[in-house]
Amino acid sequence: QVLLVESGGGLVQPGGSLRLSCAATRSIFTFNAMGWYRQAPGKERELVARIATNGSTNYADSVKGRFTISRDNAKNTVYLQMNRLRPEDTAVYYCNTWPQRLYWGQGTQVTVSS
Repeated sequence: QVLLVESGGGLVQPGGSLRLSCAATRSIFTFNAMGWYRQAPGKERELVARIATNGSTNYADSVKGRFTISRDNAKNTVYLQMNRLRPEDTAVYYCNTWPQRLYWGQGTQVTVSS
């Protein structure tokens, strides 16, 4: 069973940046794609970015040009660099395979507010 541990969230002002990390307890190389998801209060969880083993990426329109997903297979870690953050980016952020096949971790809270 692979466990996922997200970290790096926090409180940031609009326009600020955060870098999220997702550490897996074993190799993620075998997973074709990894993704970052988020869930805002009262909303369904949504995929914001995904990255394939070959490094190809896809982003939700709402974060395109502001967020960058990357992966380090040797460290079993996936990252999400978030720039020019907006209040509407406030959510709990999770990582998982894409499509989702693993148990969800605890997530990391991102709050964008002045």
